[in-house]
Amino acid sequence: MLKTLLKRLNGTATSDPLSTDDARLAMAALMVRVARADHDYASSEVAVIDALLMHRYGLDASETAALRAEAEELEANAPDTVRFTRLIKTAVPYEDRNAIAESLWRIVLADDERHHHEDSFLRLVVSLLGVSDRDSGLARQRAQTG
Repeated sequence: MLKTLLKRLNGTATSDPLSTDDARLAMAALMVRVARADHDYASSEVAVIDALLMHRYGLDASETAALRAEAEELEANAPDTVRFTRLIKTAVPYEDRNAIAESLWRIVLADDERHHHEDSFLRLVVSLLGVSDRDSGLARQRAQTG
């Protein structure tokens, strides 16, 4: 699965729709990339990623840890963020992308430190996912209060 998704990200695989497993891995890798945006992959961010993956995909703790480990490897080897967001944008309806934006904001806010670099990066990612600035702002507010 990892090799297939890396081929897609590098543009060397077919343009068939993402399988459920590929979409899940791409989403998890994007979460890891957002968490690493400030060059501090904090344990609080990992815990939020795990909780989000468990809830979103109905996984148990070991399945979640395995998915996150695979996502960490994919993220480290992926060429750029645009390709992640393009795959997700194609596979996920707009309404669900709003929920993704909220999840990504939860990750950024997990360590109780807001860095300008993280905010800028997340605004870019959310925009690449096709989520409007207004909806992203509302997602951030929900993440802060939830």
